[in-house]
Amino acid sequence: MIKITKSVYDKPEESDGERVLVMRIWPRGVSREKMKIDAWVKELGTEKDLIKKWKKGKISWKEFADDYKKSLRGKEGLLKELAEKSAKGNITLLCTDKDPATCHRSLLANEIEKIQLENKR
Repeated sequence: MIKITKSVYDKPEESDGERVLVMRIWPRGVSREKMKIDAWVKELGTEKDLIKKWKKGKISWKEFADDYKKSLRGKEGLLKELAEKSAKGNITLLCTDKDPATCHRSLLANEIEKIQLENKR
């Protein structure tokens, strides 16, 4: 199962399973020791220019989502790896955004779930 409801600021819990940071840059003010992450997959984080456009309101959520999905092209191996891990147990995707509904984690989780469905066929 893929969990996206936590940010890096939330306390780790046993039910998180493998905790995966999906940001290109290490989050400010977050101690590596206290955060407890199992993997840091920088390549699945949002590109710097794209996140700036979204945060400043220069693009819509749909535009952000489309561009983020395009950025995942060529990273199918990483997505497949996370799909395989989540099929075996919980993984929690982490970043600094506290609202998973408007965060790349939700888009990333959807892409991983698509791979899981394809693997079941």
